[in-house]
Formats: sequence, structure tokens, C-alpha cells
Amino acid sequence: MIGKTVLVTGAAKRVGRSIARELHATGANIAVHYRSAQDAAEAIAAELNEIRPGSALCCQADLLDLEALLALVKQTVEHFGRLDALVNNASSFFATPFGQIDQAAWNDLVGSNLQAPLFLTQAAAPHLRAAQGAVVNITDIHAERPLAGYPLYCAAKAGLLGLTRALAVELAPDVRVNAVAPGPILWPDDDAFDGETRERIVAHTLLKHAGSPQDVARTVRFLLMDAPYVTGQVINVDGGRSAHL
Repeated sequence: MIGKTVLVTGAAKRVGRSIARELHATGANIAVHYRSAQDAAEAIAAELNEIRPGSALCCQADLLDLEALLALVKQTVEHFGRLDALVNNASSFFATPFGQIDQAAWNDLVGSNLQAPLFLTQAAAPHLRAAQGAVVNITDIHAERPLAGYPLYCAAKAGLLGLTRALAVELAPDVRVNAVAPGPILWPDDDAFDGETRERIVAHTLLKHAGSPQDVARTVRFLLMDAPYVTGQVINVDGGRSAHL
């Protein structure tokens, strides 16, 4: 990946930050996208630039703003001169009890999990085609096996899974498009899952332990670097939880 450029959305924190670090270690330049976590984004960019000067760029954008998506791609290409890969990682996640779903929840969850990856990939497509590049979408095992209390989130991720396969068709043979579907990797920052619930979820995995952000990051790296004959696929990184849900 030396000399190549990867745009990672939601790269300031959590799984996105691990993906940025993992891909940077391969020699890639990283466009670190963030929406509001400016301090965290600047910190990870500074860390990467300390390792390799000029190899990371902070890019602020609200992914629900379609014009901002075009600007995000333009900023990345103008700075690094190219765009070889896109990782659609940024995501909203919160419960939407059925009967209480409103337009605001729809706009947020569908906007971040489905609309933004579609329009950002569309904006990036000419550059990705020129580079014979790749896209990796971060979906969720609950795209195929819904989680109670989260119908809208699950539907949005199901849409992203379908979009992954559709874009693999649309962008072939120039650009590969795949997805990584995490299971119990990182718990939400709020208290949506109490200790007992977390223990029950982990106990339901075949490997009997939670995963780490690095597990997702390494799988993203594999799809970008070591899977030239793989497209339109999803890899579940979930300790086997989805094997018997």
C-alpha cells in the first residue's frame, strides 16, 4: 500500500481509528474523516504523521450533507493526488422501539449507514476506477439477523449489505467492493447494554470472548491488500456468533 491513499470515515475513534492505524502501517496515506470529534481526529493524524511525515490528513464532513461528500473526496485527492480505497466505517447506532420511530431517527440511521456510503462511493468512483481500487463497507451481523429493539438500524445495515453486492456489480471489473460485519467488538459508549446482557452476548459466541477493533482492522486490510479475486462478499468478524443465532 506504499504511496496509496485510503479514505476512512469515522476514523477518529473506536474501530475507525484502528482501521486507520492498521492501513497506515502498510504504507498507505490516510484521510482521517470525522464529523465532530476534531480533537480525537487531530490526535490520530498527528500520531500517524509522527511515524511518517505528511501521511495523514484530517477531513471534517457531515456525511448527511451530500455536497460535503463531494468536497471530502476532492480534499483527499487534492492533498494526496489520488484515492485508492474507501472504507465506509462511520455509523450511527441507537435503539428505535417499534411504534416510536420518527423521521429524525430515520434520517440519522439510514443517512449514516446507507445513504452516506452510497453517495460517497459514487463521488469517489472515478478515482477508484482510475486506481483499480477497492471499497470496504462496515456492516453488522445484525444486517442479516436482526437485533430486537433496533429495527431501523438493522434495516439500514441490511441495505448497506445489499448495496455492497450491488456496487460490486456496478463497479466491476475496475473496483472491488466488499464488507466486514462485526459482532461483539466494542460496546456502545452509552449504557444500552448492561453487564448481564454483555455476558450473555459473549457467551453466545463460539469463541466465548469479545473481539477487538484490531480484528476488524486486520480483515479490512486483508480485503484491500490480499484479496484481489474477492468482490461482492461479506466477512463476519464475530467469534462465530452469527453461526447459530
